Amino acid sequence: MAKNKEVSKGDKSIIAVEEALSKTERFFEKNQKIILIVVSSIVIVVLAYFGYKKLYIEPKEKEAQEQIWYAQRYFEQDSLDKAINGDKNNPGFISIVDDYGMTKSGNLAKYYLGMCYLKKGNFQDAIDQLKSFDGESEIVGPMAKGAIGDAYMELGQTDKAVDYYLKAANTKDNDFTSSMFLFKAGFAYEDLGKFDKALEVYQKIKKEHFKSYEARDIDKYISRVQNMISK
Repeated sequence: MAKNKEVSKGDKSIIAVEEALSKTERFFEKNQKIILIVVSSIVIVVLAYFGYKKLYIEPKEKEAQEQIWYAQRYFEQDSLDKAINGDKNNPGFISIVDDYGMTKSGNLAKYYLGMCYLKKGNFQDAIDQLKSFDGESEIVGPMAKGAIGDAYMELGQTDKAVDYYLKAANTKDNDFTSSMFLFKAGFAYEDLGKFDKALEVYQKIKKEHFKSYEARDIDKYISRVQNMISK
């Protein structure tokens, strides 16, 4: 009797699987056209993406790398107008951003263009360009956010400057950019009269970035804000 029960249970399982398969088959038969359209659309999108990247983006990237070199050289020489607008033979950062903005080099040109505007005192233009820059590197990413903070400081928007200094400090944790922008945030907090907040960032430099340049004299700044708090 036990064996018959086991066979019966097995038969029920087989029947259930067969029913499920038949339902699936009926679903595909009923929706065959829609399924084919969806699958074909996905294949087309994937092929289009890789084709766009291979046939358009990669050649553009190569062109951008060749073009940006001249503008970078002018930037290093502090010839900011030529870096921005180019010369008779070579484009500046504006043209590179316009023509190659979708490439890595075109993205880097946004950073350089923003820094040019910052140096020239065009602070809102600097902010706009630097915000459009997509930076993830260890140094350039934080430097871009910190430069936005500098521009806001120049515009007298100290609260926004603090926000960007802290973003810059936290983007990539290291003893160079983190301590630099924490220090700037401390000064900005002092400017706002928020001495408790300034104390926090100065103490963070001392505790977490004691090897940094800013940490060498940080006790002096800690003492200064402590005195201001105690008044």
